[in-house]
Amino acid sequence: MNTVPSTGPAAQPGAARSPVAAARNALLVALVMLLPLLVFHETALSVAEIWRRSETFAHGFLILPISLWLVWRQRAALQELPLQPYWPGLLLLAGCGAAWLLADLAEVGIVRQYALAAMLPLTVLAVLGKRIAGALLFPLAFILFAVPVGESLVPPLIDLTANFTVDALRLSGIPVLRDGNNFSIPSGNWSVVDACSGLRYLISSITLGCLFAYLSYRTAWRRAAFVLASILVPVAANGVRAYMIVMMGHLSGMTLAVGVDHLIYGWVFFGIVMLLLFWVGSFWREDGQVESSSPAAAAPALPLPLRPLAGVAVAVLAVLAVWPALASRAEQAAPLAPAATLALASPTPAGPEFTSWQPDYAPASSTLRQFFAGTPPVGLNVLFYRDAPGSAKLVSSSNRLGQPKAAFRENSADLRDESFGGRHMAVREAMLGYEGRRLLVWQWYWVNGSMTSSNYVGKLLQIKGKLLSGNGDGAAVMVFSPYDEDPAVARAAMRAFLDSNLAPLDQSLALTRRP
Repeated sequence: MNTVPSTGPAAQPGAARSPVAAARNALLVALVMLLPLLVFHETALSVAEIWRRSETFAHGFLILPISLWLVWRQRAALQELPLQPYWPGLLLLAGCGAAWLLADLAEVGIVRQYALAAMLPLTVLAVLGKRIAGALLFPLAFILFAVPVGESLVPPLIDLTANFTVDALRLSGIPVLRDGNNFSIPSGNWSVVDACSGLRYLISSITLGCLFAYLSYRTAWRRAAFVLASILVPVAANGVRAYMIVMMGHLSGMTLAVGVDHLIYGWVFFGIVMLLLFWVGSFWREDGQVESSSPAAAAPALPLPLRPLAGVAVAVLAVLAVWPALASRAEQAAPLAPAATLALASPTPAGPEFTSWQPDYAPASSTLRQFFAGTPPVGLNVLFYRDAPGSAKLVSSSNRLGQPKAAFRENSADLRDESFGGRHMAVREAMLGYEGRRLLVWQWYWVNGSMTSSNYVGKLLQIKGKLLSGNGDGAAVMVFSPYDEDPAVARAAMRAFLDSNLAPLDQSLALTRRP
């Protein structure tokens, strides 16, 4: 069979420029992604600041470069796709902008950051169209890994690690005396703290696992299976790591793995586990053919629709810019609030101070701290936060009842349904301990007359107050009592105290409302 030289489009002069067109479309994606970062630069900088100061989220600096590399990797395929602006994408961008505004009013950083991260792929969708955005689904979705999230997993991960370590020690024949997340063995005392939770390992493993699954597999079930393994393996490996460190300390007479060296051992162990995970996963690789970007194999360049692209880009900028403008206006319009003064006219007799415990919360605008007589005695601590630009936040992931690096450690925390003062509600109950002394604490939020123990509901109540009255003030209320063995005695004392004092306390907080 004779072959005839092709005279079709692939052999025309336009085909010689196809690598340029391929690079052009990939660069267009990168430029379009810059629009939300420029408009919401303060939020972007706040994310980068968390990357800088936290080793757990330091990988965030690599996420956007990796995403752009994944886009560049598909440049040859992008040149074959039409650039058709998708105007309904503006509605999705507006929804993200509204979520950002509400989060800004309530100062919920994680929602602001996720809203910004979602705006990057949605901007690509609106400006370049569904075909481009669909072809880049994973590279664009990978940007979400840049958001520093996961600190709420620390308490359950600590409990899981402590349970695994204690059970493994007992199976090894070593007697263990446990008090919350602290335990003692014959050779010494150990504590499972935040750094032992394995959150750092888990986040790194999930991020790398998703990237590896995308690059190595083509079938959905293999990708899902590897991602699931990247979640389960580091959780299990962290328990083994903690057990091995305790055993090293025990067998060496508390001379090894009791200082900074146990962190080094942990990272070495994690590195070995990750290498084994990827090595095993490599046996089922399904690498596809690499798209060729050579002029002979590439498709002809599609025309660049400059006018529609410019029009939708201007519309996107307008949709994005309206939300920071509204946030700035709301801050400027906030009324100047008077200083809050808290006082409680309690029918319960005052008593001596029985503990030096203070919650590890941000500095409040006003505080109320009193002690009351009883058997056992009861204490009250109220932290009132006036809502103002730049002020400390009432609801924050950094606020804690315990002091992990100071006197009172939080041995356990949970929600508990209680009835007192004619109300039924869930309170956050924490058991604190230090050198044999124990303290039971109940905590909830008060926002404009409403009470809740939920961080999320507390934030929603603040948003509601801001939207209706421009007032997001609130207070963290804590009632506490000492106990020896049975916390039920302290619960009964606190319940009786609140039966008599909840109404006066609510009245005192109501007086702090702005006129």
